[in-house]
Amino acid sequence: MYPSARPSASLYNHARMCGRYDLSASPRDLARHFKLASEPSLLPRYNIAPTQDVPVVYESKTKGRIAAPMKWGLIPFWAKDASIGNRMINARAESVATTPAFRNLIESRRCLVPATGFYEWLKTGKTSQPYRIHLRDNGLLAFAGLWDTWRDAEGNTVRSFTILTGQANELVEPIHDRMPVVIAPDQYETWLTGELDESRLAELAGPFPAGQMEAYAVSKHVSKPDNDDPLCVEPLPGEPAAPKPPETLF
Repeated sequence: MYPSARPSASLYNHARMCGRYDLSASPRDLARHFKLASEPSLLPRYNIAPTQDVPVVYESKTKGRIAAPMKWGLIPFWAKDASIGNRMINARAESVATTPAFRNLIESRRCLVPATGFYEWLKTGKTSQPYRIHLRDNGLLAFAGLWDTWRDAEGNTVRSFTILTGQANELVEPIHDRMPVVIAPDQYETWLTGELDESRLAELAGPFPAGQMEAYAVSKHVSKPDNDDPLCVEPLPGEPAAPKPPETLF
């Protein structure tokens, strides 16, 4: 099973780009959707937070496409201290190819981060209302990610990852100006192993079609990372589905 470490509350700033998501798919559905070599062992998760170990899909040279546990918060192989991962839960897609911590990984260590939804917080004055965004058909999402291997002074190996973010689509934009980069199923192979030039990367990192997604308000129960139960994903009674995008003249 995938352990659920209790991260420090100081890590969470809801102005961040992507700091919480859920994954409640069964091992069989995950294996079928991502065409994995074997079914992973996992439990439903309703409030995944940075510093926790979660399943990440990547291509293994010896085992094929697998889902293996990795720590959320990238620790580059050259890092002197693991704490750097607390600040590297996201990577901006617009600059990932030129940022020193990520530019080598974009060539050979790309991954897919499975999810069934993600959370963003709408800030209104001094209050923040969480919303859950998911596919209309309640299917699996795949966030674009990068991973790396780090070894501590004792020689222990830690695999970790970061989630790419880009401009929000029309559904998410009224809640937050950025969102995870979602890779469509017919582009999984391209993201994991294909050749990516600047234009192809920009195309893959473009906003996921808003018409395929829904958003709804959820309880502030999800705001506490220790809370990991179905209440996190339940719609908040009496709340609108999501704020409407601003109307334009054209």
